Amino acid sequence: MLSRRALLTGSLALVLTPATMAMAQTQAEWSQNYEAVSRTRVQRTSTPMLSAESLAATERMIEYYRNIAARGGWGMVQGVQGLRVGSKSPAVGALRQRLIITGDLDQNAGESPIFDSYVEAAVRRFQARHGISSTGTVTSPTVAAMNVPVDIRIRQLEINVARLRSLVGGGLPNRYAVANIPAALVETVEGGMVHTRHAAGVGKADRQSPLLNSKIVEVNFNPFWTAPASVVKKDLIPKMQKEPNYLTENRIRIFNGAGQEVPSSQINWFSDEATRYRFRQDPGGELNSMGFVRINIPNQHGVYMHDTPSKGIFGDDFRFVSSGCIRIQNVRDYIEWLLKDTPGWSREQIDATFKSGERIDARLATAVPIHWIYMTAWATPDGLVQFRDDIYNKDGLGASIPVASRTPTEPDEEMFLQN
Repeated sequence: MLSRRALLTGSLALVLTPATMAMAQTQAEWSQNYEAVSRTRVQRTSTPMLSAESLAATERMIEYYRNIAARGGWGMVQGVQGLRVGSKSPAVGALRQRLIITGDLDQNAGESPIFDSYVEAAVRRFQARHGISSTGTVTSPTVAAMNVPVDIRIRQLEINVARLRSLVGGGLPNRYAVANIPAALVETVEGGMVHTRHAAGVGKADRQSPLLNSKIVEVNFNPFWTAPASVVKKDLIPKMQKEPNYLTENRIRIFNGAGQEVPSSQINWFSDEATRYRFRQDPGGELNSMGFVRINIPNQHGVYMHDTPSKGIFGDDFRFVSSGCIRIQNVRDYIEWLLKDTPGWSREQIDATFKSGERIDARLATAVPIHWIYMTAWATPDGLVQFRDDIYNKDGLGASIPVASRTPTEPDEEMFLQN
């Protein structure tokens, strides 16, 4: 029986005989049992985004894409949005060709106008490489990513090779963490391999997460949160104008310069009076803007990493939601790795501290290097290349690469933490 895996990603050379071709066409029919066909996904790599291996692979990928350009690149795909497994359309043929050119679908997969399970798996693979939810359905962001010209993708790779060279040129330590802002992704690395990987919420386009190289020195359990002046002005004052009980409902207290608590009813919210006070939110992982934990990173920008009560953001493709700090998915796994060499901080102790609600600070026995980087393209030694939206327009390619949204949105229920 013809293997679906053999038809995907060019990983196996396949000589099609008339019999196997007929079998492939049969499998492409809508009546086939799709549940019987295994889903092909991009396999997670152990190679860190920030590594010498990633640099070498990205350099090789430039040549691969230059060869694609020399053969004419790819054309625009049209009329494919909304197509999914079982759809039948002349546009499916053009979609197949687009996926074949970048190696997401094997060139021997045929020219059927039916959106079969092979095309679905190839679309999933393409989506995974571009930070788009791997649904297998051709969505608007999928079409936008497919229609970025090959010369722009080459330029992206060249720009990011330069970034990688500057970051890895001096060597990397045995243990470090890296946050790639355009990917909204955090990795912990040990011994040259990824130990854990975390979806992240990073700064919005108008409140950007900064690039930095520092060290993680301390973990604060069940922290208070003090709102910075920018959040008071941009978020809290507008909130209180619309919802006078907002601070009370979110357990945010107001203090004057003498440390005395001030009732919110005594403040004129339609003036700048509130900017003269200090706003502090009580601890509590289900409500506090930092969740159960804050991770301290000495830096000039006043940013840090933290938990969040708004776990739903981690299921979104577009996770540019904060005011500069970085929110971490599965934060317990992250801090367990950070504290592994610090006596008295087993996973059991971490879980117990979360549950207790007690304010405790854990100083790392050995500070862990942390890098906040900006990479919109990188590759791994297995030949897989990743692209991400240039959300902060740092690549200098303008509107050549569409971004889901660079327009600031209204504050979410979790106040934005400061840049």
